[in-house]
Amino acid sequence: MPLIPVLKFDRKAAMNPDRPVNALLKAQVRHLHEAERNLPLQHRTDIYINAIKTEGEAGEYIRQVTNAIHDAHAAAAAKRRRGIAIAAAASDAPSDKGQIQKKSTRATKKKTSPKPTDGTKT
Repeated sequence: MPLIPVLKFDRKAAMNPDRPVNALLKAQVRHLHEAERNLPLQHRTDIYINAIKTEGEAGEYIRQVTNAIHDAHAAAAAKRRRGIAIAAAASDAPSDKGQIQKKSTRATKKKTSPKPTDGTKT
């Protein structure tokens, strides 16, 4: 079996911040932009993605959006924890006030006596 030559990995050429952005990075930037649009306004980056032309700019945008997603998740988790504690505290003192009895939605049928079959009135 013949040996297949494998080129050595050049770390300097792997990431060049001044190199033009490629199709894969453009797709990733578009994908993250869609995810960013679902974030609350205070967590958005306000970066115009069509202005991203180099790998360095794309990397910076990806880093900022990733951090914004993590921050938004942490803020939502903290808000959920506060909401549970408040709800648990509210259920400690049960109250009968404000409870409405539910009316039956089933129609009741009027009871009638069976009609005689011999033709006499009752």
